Amino acid sequence: MSNKTGSILWSLRRFSTLVPARRTLSIYSLGLCRPKLAHSNWNPRNCPINDFDNRMQPSVVRYLFWDALMLKSQNDGFESENLNTVTVFRVDRLCSRKISFDSKHSFISAGTCDNELKKVNFHHDVSSKDELSQEMKPTPISYTKLSEESNSLSDVLDAFSEAPTFPSSKYFLALWTVAKRMSEDQKRYEKQLMFKHPAFNQLCEQAIREANRMHYNQLLYSLHAIVKLGVFQNTLVVQTLLRVIQERINECDERDLSILSALLQAMEPCKNVHALQTGLWLLVDQQVWKIKHIFSLQTVMKYIGKDAPVALKRKLEIKALMELSRFSHVNSLHMFEVLASMNHRSVVLLNACSKVAVDNIHGCSIKIFISILQSCKDLRYYNSDLFKGIADYVATTFDIWKVKHVVFLLILFEKLSFRPLYLMNVFVKKITEEPELLNQKNIISILHVYSSLNYIDKEFLDMIARTLTDCLHHVSHENLLDALCSFCKMNYFPSTLLDELLQKDVISELLTTGDTEKNIYKLHVVDACLQLDCASYPKAIGTALPLLPSFPSFPNEKVTEGLNRLLEGSRDFLSKDVQLPHNYYIDFEIRTDANRRVAVLCVPKSAYCLDLSHPRGFLAMKIRHLNIMGFHVVLVKRWEMEKLKMEDAILFLKNKIYSSEVVPTKANSQSPY
Repeated sequence: MSNKTGSILWSLRRFSTLVPARRTLSIYSLGLCRPKLAHSNWNPRNCPINDFDNRMQPSVVRYLFWDALMLKSQNDGFESENLNTVTVFRVDRLCSRKISFDSKHSFISAGTCDNELKKVNFHHDVSSKDELSQEMKPTPISYTKLSEESNSLSDVLDAFSEAPTFPSSKYFLALWTVAKRMSEDQKRYEKQLMFKHPAFNQLCEQAIREANRMHYNQLLYSLHAIVKLGVFQNTLVVQTLLRVIQERINECDERDLSILSALLQAMEPCKNVHALQTGLWLLVDQQVWKIKHIFSLQTVMKYIGKDAPVALKRKLEIKALMELSRFSHVNSLHMFEVLASMNHRSVVLLNACSKVAVDNIHGCSIKIFISILQSCKDLRYYNSDLFKGIADYVATTFDIWKVKHVVFLLILFEKLSFRPLYLMNVFVKKITEEPELLNQKNIISILHVYSSLNYIDKEFLDMIARTLTDCLHHVSHENLLDALCSFCKMNYFPSTLLDELLQKDVISELLTTGDTEKNIYKLHVVDACLQLDCASYPKAIGTALPLLPSFPSFPNEKVTEGLNRLLEGSRDFLSKDVQLPHNYYIDFEIRTDANRRVAVLCVPKSAYCLDLSHPRGFLAMKIRHLNIMGFHVVLVKRWEMEKLKMEDAILFLKNKIYSSEVVPTKANSQSPY
């Protein structure tokens, strides 16, 4: 062996001893054939050998796990054009490798875990070099192929332990891809095995070592997968990646912005997450006008966070409006969820997307409809054309949907105060013909929807009552109370169910367990209906119910002034904020003569179905009960009264109070209101 070669090899061995335990060293010769590196600021001159050990810390280790170059000796020199990559030098805790040359310049690898030496003969012909390189160098594999070939999380870890290669992000991505294919139970079991697998800690350690030299999107993908796999957020691997991502946030491009936004949304709040979130807001604020792809823009908007500055949300909204002409119908349908996720109500955007949604409603899945309606509820956005388009399409194609999904749609419509008459008719017809399609949970929900939207169908109620009676022994007392409260609002009284509810021990249980405030209110509703509506049913709630809290009334000022002017000569007949039996309040009571009393109710918009004059369940019940008490009910819509001049308001009140018109107290499925 020449002196020069021996000197170089001694230096190599000396250099490897400087690497701390659990570190991996990549050696380059003469700076040739260096692979493309992620971190562009690295300079080998900045890392002298005498300071190498101090610089090899987990947070700053760079360019590791790359293949080393084998130097070929020829006439005591080196030929750069003949350099070949033949092996990877690794120093880790599973097994360490050392290198040496024998007298014939053979390459020796001591890479087995039991420290047995394995000699590999080296020949100078090209074919032998290629064969040796293929034998000793792991073949790179993409995370897609790795996930396709793996049936479990352990398979991915086994592949890593056999031949760990750069970057570690592909193994985490493969783990998460495989996990997403599993059921929840299987995923839970596989995660337990994953955490116990000896290679998982090694994989996490490799991620820590590689953090500063991975591409930025690889860092993001790694951390997102790690968090989704259930690794605790306070672990070293999570916090290290989080900190490196924060330090290198200026490397974010448009695609990385969307990945980083989704990552932060998946993480629990902590100081590092908060710092990174703040950095993301600043970065998005700078780059918002440079975002070119609609998908990236919507992803950033969706995951920017509800706590993002209003000015930033407004910027993103303006950017979306600028790109509106480029929106596909899928983008428009997705925008509802995007705006709801960032808690930003942009009526202009929502109106534009609603038109597109109505025009492209055919072929949409029920999940899209549910997502749109849920987002509208969260944003307090009410568009009757959009709601009607969805409801009518579902009604027309009713047979292709599952009943539970239609029930969920009806629940959302009720929360939006929208009365989808056509869909409710179709649903009643279908359920009346096939009552077995409803389970107990759906029955309670449907009763609430139909009573709240004031839809009364006697045959439908009979069928629901029979079905509920058949499974009465499985119904909890709170659910029974919910069902009977809905029945009573619709002026329907199933005796078997009432007999069960009105037992003293049942009433006592409802007053002392569960959500007692709601139970007390519903018991008052049932009691009032039994006393005022149902003379044929002899029983009532015998137990004294706690009093409900009183809510102050705020009569409309224009109505107050109008009534004072109208009744200027007989103000003694006008009473304001009157409390009646059964916890009813009226804004004004007017006694026009000894035999006629008028109850004036200043009604908000929420008391009516959306864009209709059809009163909702509680208002309809109150009107019915006030009529039974002898009142002529006058409904004053607050939002309409505000638009009238005083003279017109007085004329409106005069016509309502002194007319013989009685406000309708019932509404059936064919009601025009």
